[in-house]
Amino acid sequence: MEPKIISQTPICLTEMKEEISRIRQREKEPSIRVTRVEDYLNAFVELTPEQGRDLQAAITKLAINRLKDEHISKIVDILPRTPVELKNLMQGYAVSLTNDATSKILEAINEFLAKK
Repeated sequence: MEPKIISQTPICLTEMKEEISRIRQREKEPSIRVTRVEDYLNAFVELTPEQGRDLQAAITKLAINRLKDEHISKIVDILPRTPVELKNLMQGYAVSLTNDATSKILEAINEFLAKK
């Protein structure tokens, strides 16, 4: 019997890191994929899962209509710090952000990183 996908929800790399730690606790000897994903996450993820959720909530609270959950997750993963970096990130999606929305997002990220 084939597994059935009930729903798809984008998650940040910070949440993936948390999920990998749960898998490690559950399995005595995790697969090579789990080990490789964990190595990647340890090398590139700058935030803790709590910080990732807090930043996601802060960006969601901005109420920018064009941003969906997958866009917000990607912003939290990459943490763009300049308008050019954010625009380059969003080019991968069919979303164009206004200058006002870009400045709000970057302001939220920079405020969050200053508190971190």
